[in-house]
Amino acid sequence: MAASPPLQTEQSTGYIRVRGARQHNLQNVDVDIPRGKLVVLTGVSGSGKSSLAFDTLYAEGQRRYVQSLSAYARQFLDQLDKPDVDFIDGLSPAVAIEQRTVAHNPRSTIATVTEIYDYLRVLYAAAGQPHDPVTGEPLRKMTPAEIADEMLQLPEGTRAIVLAPVVAQEKGDFRGLFEKLQRQGFVRVRLDGVIHELDEKLKTTRTEAHDIEVVLDRLVLREGVRGRLMEALESALKWNPREVRFLTGDGDPSDLRVFTTAYANPQTGTVLEDFTPKHFSFNTHLGACPTCEGVGTVMAADPKLIVPDEAKSIQAGAVKTWWNKQPKLKALLQRSIEALAKFYEVDLETPFRALPEKFKDALFHGTGKVAVPTGWKIDANKKSVAKPFEGLLDQVERMHNTVKGESLRAQLTRLMNPLPCKTCGGKRLRPEVLGVTLESRGEAEASKVNVHEFTRMAVRDVIPWMDGLVLTDLQKKYCTELQREILKRLAFLDEVGLGYLTLDRESGSLSGGEAQRIRLASQIGAGLAGVLYVLDEPSIGLHPVDNERLIGTLKRLRDLGNSVLVVEHDEDTIREADWLIELGPGAGPHGGRIIAQGPATELVKQRESLTGSWLDGRSGIPVPKVRRSAGLIGNRTPQGTSGGDELTLESGESAPAAAKRSRFQRAVAVSGQPLTIHGASEHNLRNVTVSFPPGCFICVTGPSGSGKSSLVDTILRRALMRHFYGAKDEPGKHERISGLDSIDKVVVIDQEPIGRSPRSNPATYVGAFTPIRELFAQLPASKVRGYQPNRFSFNVAGGRCEKCGGDGLLTIDMHFLSDVQVTCDQCRGRRYNLETLEITWKGRNISDVLDMTVAEATRFFEKHPAIFPKLHALEQVGLGYVKLGQSGAALSGGEAQRVKLAAELAKKATGHTLYLLDEPTTGLHFADIQTLLTVLMRLRDAGNTLVVIEHNLDVIKCADWIIDLGPSGGSGGGEVVAVGTPEEVAESERSATGRFLAKVLA
Repeated sequence: MAASPPLQTEQSTGYIRVRGARQHNLQNVDVDIPRGKLVVLTGVSGSGKSSLAFDTLYAEGQRRYVQSLSAYARQFLDQLDKPDVDFIDGLSPAVAIEQRTVAHNPRSTIATVTEIYDYLRVLYAAAGQPHDPVTGEPLRKMTPAEIADEMLQLPEGTRAIVLAPVVAQEKGDFRGLFEKLQRQGFVRVRLDGVIHELDEKLKTTRTEAHDIEVVLDRLVLREGVRGRLMEALESALKWNPREVRFLTGDGDPSDLRVFTTAYANPQTGTVLEDFTPKHFSFNTHLGACPTCEGVGTVMAADPKLIVPDEAKSIQAGAVKTWWNKQPKLKALLQRSIEALAKFYEVDLETPFRALPEKFKDALFHGTGKVAVPTGWKIDANKKSVAKPFEGLLDQVERMHNTVKGESLRAQLTRLMNPLPCKTCGGKRLRPEVLGVTLESRGEAEASKVNVHEFTRMAVRDVIPWMDGLVLTDLQKKYCTELQREILKRLAFLDEVGLGYLTLDRESGSLSGGEAQRIRLASQIGAGLAGVLYVLDEPSIGLHPVDNERLIGTLKRLRDLGNSVLVVEHDEDTIREADWLIELGPGAGPHGGRIIAQGPATELVKQRESLTGSWLDGRSGIPVPKVRRSAGLIGNRTPQGTSGGDELTLESGESAPAAAKRSRFQRAVAVSGQPLTIHGASEHNLRNVTVSFPPGCFICVTGPSGSGKSSLVDTILRRALMRHFYGAKDEPGKHERISGLDSIDKVVVIDQEPIGRSPRSNPATYVGAFTPIRELFAQLPASKVRGYQPNRFSFNVAGGRCEKCGGDGLLTIDMHFLSDVQVTCDQCRGRRYNLETLEITWKGRNISDVLDMTVAEATRFFEKHPAIFPKLHALEQVGLGYVKLGQSGAALSGGEAQRVKLAAELAKKATGHTLYLLDEPTTGLHFADIQTLLTVLMRLRDAGNTLVVIEHNLDVIKCADWIIDLGPSGGSGGGEVVAVGTPEEVAESERSATGRFLAKVLA
């Protein structure tokens, strides 16, 4: 092993020195980490990387900083426990940038999180051009001095009459007003466009609307008249503080000039107050839409939930009723729909989608004032009662607001969704605020946009728009700095590979990797120096084409004078690091040691380094010798299974091309109807049609923001979950999905925590804990005592320790210090009471079993058919180091995803299941990816279809079929640029993925 930096006995400012780190599975680690460098921690999953980086270095750095504050300040801050370590020196204040979503508040967006929106609100208030919400005409306000200057621009000698409007289109007898004006010394008024002397004893018709203006002065515009003009203006504004008028020339109405000192339009009566930054916030009553209160959506009845399957007829149950438990009311609703159908002469046996739009509109929205014969008679001699039909949407919303029964309310809620607000159209703001625009003469298409339209643009599109912002000379004095700050933050977002995101994207919808890179961009913008930054896999979600810019950003953070410590598995980041520290050699109790360190060039020489063996090619994932043929896309049709070296031509394929294909694969052909999305146009998808061959391992690839999640998650997942399970989530825009007969079940394997409770653990999730509890309940000692399986649950009273509630820990409130968790003194951390712990099997009680690792438990229960397969599945996905009772909340996203994979492996294979996975390689070392691929291939070989969004080239090269989107992200993406086997995609000149794939296939 290459020489490590010497462990010094005196403090050295060049290193962060760690001695005796024992947090979690760290085995008394001593390590010196270079300061001011880009340092990467790597190693297999569970080897202790996060324990060293976050739970030791960051926790201690944060704790020391917080402890330096006053007791009063500390009570407002989250405080971390002191890590189990002898000492650390050379430590700087630490900032952790982790993989967690920013916020689930719908009011939190990328623009608000990055503070871009704060600057934007000030900019729009200072330089925005208001428009009349009614006509869309620009509104202008002027000071008296500006009005005087504009009037004096007229030709010298122009005659002008200064008018102050006092009555605008009002009915009444205004003799009192005329008398008042005469008493104050005024001589003339302009009544309905005609100037009159006040001593004429003017009369007005009370029933007609009138316009009255006071004549304040008559003057000739020439040099030296400015003072008199200003006096007249000041007098006019006392009568009407918002508007002053000038009648020039011969007094023709066409020569009337109107000036406003407020944003007003005399023609429409629109008057707007001065705009402040608060007006552009959807979190204040000044700016927020009054209907949705700035959220942009309101809970409303959704037609697609009331009629989920338009292929059915109403007679066959197309309308989802809410009277399931009240058959009489259900029949009443059915009769009213039948009456409506009779009124519109509609056959209820017709599929719903084929019914006339007029009928469907009446069914959902009602008939208004039009009465519909109901067919009900008060008595036999009278005609049937006729009344307007209340639309189903109105019925659901009315009843939801008035019903008192929780059961019925729950049924009605299932028919409602957050839909765009009808008042603001989902734009969150008031109409007058949305009428304020900024103008740009940059490269972007739009020249004038309001604040909502600004945030709807992608980061990379808004940069040139903001760069070309049009400002007057006066506005430049106080807006240039705002423009610079906004551009700086936009540039940082683009640098970290988030240029494809729109600024109005809700923070809660971001992936962990995207949220982490947003925080990274914010830290670069902060410009801090001398800080220890700790990051957790910032490359997650990035296409290889975007990775280079991210690495440049990390180096920039380092060059500001900071120490950057990154937990990472990405090969490019590892190779570019100044220093590597590898933990291992295994996971859990088999890890926690420093097995190699140094630059990447040195690590490859260290035989103990597993990472080094992958970097220099000694270890690797081979290209599959056999792929499942997916020759059924477009004009490619399945040709049956090839046997031996027989070459099967695909439809339209030449013999030379087929021969070339056969050189790199022997294909196993797959028959069956492909699952096809037709006309996908959600977000930036450009009306694409994409097919997924059944029984194949399919990778959906493409640069960040190219439309992968829109296609697979927003459209495919939501549509299938609604089709198979009646889920409420609205699928993204698409025409239809065909080939649904090729699958019978959909399973989404994501990285969300397992279970809804922190008490969830791997054993409960895969279904192993129930047979374990049943096993203990069947033991003779349990039967004698009458113990049932629930006796061995730590979630219910009876067998658990009641002092700690089955947690094994007690939380002590330390007030000004962070809360302290101590081992329960009654059960000593074992969760159960003594009576329960007396029941043992093979010398182990239930607490001992929960404390076993998966690997230990698999051997312990290897003869038990109800338990072994479930635990063996956990071991197969590389989680042998995890303890059975480990809280689900303590699992990483990658570990949670593999627990879900194990749960699927443990089930009886039925085939025809569609598995959807989003970046399953998150948190996985090269060696772990090999294990993951083995598991995925097992699922595929059982007759299932796997659709995986992935950027990892080792996974992509092993796929049967690739769907590559692009060619770039955001507005430059949304197209299918390549489809086929990895070898075929590698030959595509348009495919960014293909260029990188060609290197790993070479």
